[in-house]
Amino acid sequence: MEQITVNFSNITGPIKPMHSVNNGPAGSRVRGTSNFDTYAAAGIPFARNHDASFYSGYGGEHTVDVHRIFRNFDADENDPASYIFAPTDRYVADVIECGTKVFYRLGATIEHGYKFGTYAPKDFAKWARICEHIIRHYNEGWADGFHYGIEYWEIWNEPDCRNADGSNPCWQGTDEQFTDLFITTLRHLKTCFPDLKIGGPALCSSWNDAWNKRIFDAVKESGLPFDFFSFHGYTKYPADYRLQAERARKALDEYGFTDTEIILNEWNYIKGWLNEDWKYSLRMEKGLKGASFITASMICAQDSPMTHFMYYDARPCGMNGMYDTDTLLPLKGYYPFPMYNELYKIGSEAEVPAQTGNIYALAAASDAKCAVLLTNYTDDDTAPAAEVKLSLTGLPAGTWKISYRLLDAEHDCTLVREEKTTVSDAVSYVTLPLFGTVLVSLEKE
Repeated sequence: MEQITVNFSNITGPIKPMHSVNNGPAGSRVRGTSNFDTYAAAGIPFARNHDASFYSGYGGEHTVDVHRIFRNFDADENDPASYIFAPTDRYVADVIECGTKVFYRLGATIEHGYKFGTYAPKDFAKWARICEHIIRHYNEGWADGFHYGIEYWEIWNEPDCRNADGSNPCWQGTDEQFTDLFITTLRHLKTCFPDLKIGGPALCSSWNDAWNKRIFDAVKESGLPFDFFSFHGYTKYPADYRLQAERARKALDEYGFTDTEIILNEWNYIKGWLNEDWKYSLRMEKGLKGASFITASMICAQDSPMTHFMYYDARPCGMNGMYDTDTLLPLKGYYPFPMYNELYKIGSEAEVPAQTGNIYALAAASDAKCAVLLTNYTDDDTAPAAEVKLSLTGLPAGTWKISYRLLDAEHDCTLVREEKTTVSDAVSYVTLPLFGTVLVSLEKE
């Protein structure tokens, strides 16, 4: 039996927004096949808009990417007529309507086949000015635009990506050219928008020392602010995300970037990228194992130096474990997002071990509401169910109603049990099936 002790009287910090995603809601309100309501109900804090142009429902080939908005690079970047904003306008509005903030990736969607938008721009300074006008459109009303106050603007995506054959689906220039583009764009945008958060470059991981050094050296030499460092991580072990963030924090601190935010903005369960491992990964992402992995990963991210953590992908695609891509109805992987959001709304993290054996735990506390999120995750598909002795200590005096909502093969965050306690130190016993998740909510009466 696993023993988990929560101390609600010991607040260790804020519950961070670890339940953000890539991309926004989808579907048609007219046909009644959208997921706008469930997306909004999940309380998703941020949606990064990378790879949005893959999905026709977002606007497809005219959406988000710099080269899709500004189609003719030889056109006048100061002329509103040079830009196609309408599809991205609709997409951004849909995200914001659901109560989610946009995390805007400036650059290009990944190109696995024919390359078009991932070539180095002909003129880096002009590309930076085009980005400036995109920002002004969404934040300052330029070109019949908006005043959304989008705070985060990320320069490019995975310039370090390499396929098995050595090709790069994200950047066709040299490493040196990318560094030049990154610094040129960072300098221009920080000059124009000193109060916005400009960063990147969305590396494949935080483990690439050569790329870390290249970017960190260039930023340090430039003397520019480095608002955030972003990178990605695909794994079968949730604790890897905590390790990646700790390593990024150490590397940034060594360069003096002690205030630079750490943003891991692509992640999902991956056993392997090829053959049967890849097929297995896609199946697991869409089932109960994927849901438990999501929960455990959010908990490990919370227990790390990370500022933001963004699941890939809420867009209808093979790696979307949140929604059925045809009906847009929730899959098992949807439910960890509203479950985590219950703790996020409470606001303050209470003391509890983040991991004990295969049990991952996170707790939140306030004077009137408390909660504990637990999941039983391991990559071993034959592991047993877990019996958990849950000690709830440090509760303020009064009568507390305790509710248990279960996510397993038969339940979708369903209320399965209720009880009351009037003692400050209560004990509860929970059975968690393999890959099961439970949200224990306490409300003062």
